[in-house]
Amino acid sequence: MQRPRSRRAHDRVLDTAVELFAERGLEGTSMDAIAAASGVSKATIYKHWADKDALCLESIARVHGLDREPATLDSGDLQQDIIAFLNHQPPAELSEIHDRLMPHMIAYAARNVAFGHEWRSRLMQPGRERAIELMRRGIAEGHFPVDLDLTLGLALLLGPMMYRHIFRDIAPVRESLAEGVGKAFWKAFAVPVKKARKKRGSALRSFHGSRD
Repeated sequence: MQRPRSRRAHDRVLDTAVELFAERGLEGTSMDAIAAASGVSKATIYKHWADKDALCLESIARVHGLDREPATLDSGDLQQDIIAFLNHQPPAELSEIHDRLMPHMIAYAARNVAFGHEWRSRLMQPGRERAIELMRRGIAEGHFPVDLDLTLGLALLLGPMMYRHIFRDIAPVRESLAEGVGKAFWKAFAVPVKKARKKRGSALRSFHGSRD
């Protein structure tokens, strides 16, 4: 367990690194620059992180709010829970630095294959797992068919959110995009209530008939 002084140094380095990465990009930011700006020795920094990529991954995880307790998605209304999931944003106080940082991260991940893999695994996988959890919940509750293609579902749910992020400066996307995507997904895959009841009724009649 880190001592309070060590924790403060750790947080100071993270805050400094985020600012420098957002300003200069990853390749334009050296560990020497981070040490100088944070007032924490490079030797101490390397006690906390193996290299700059490791520091960068933890920095962006913090900006995404992954060091905080995830929001509860269990309102009793699955469609609204899907929309709430799609509407998830970084912590309000970090939204500005997040928007400045992400283009640098995307560019760096495209050039650095190993970093890109770790970034997707560490930072994007939690969101994928939550989306899968919501779809499986929909299957279990009878809202979605049992043969729902989860991979296709992920692409349809998360793709528009990535589009909103990447192209927001070129073609502003309406704020209600998440709601539209959630409702479109529901319309495409949800089993109609009447049809579901009819199937259950037919199954019950077949069951009772087989017993006679």
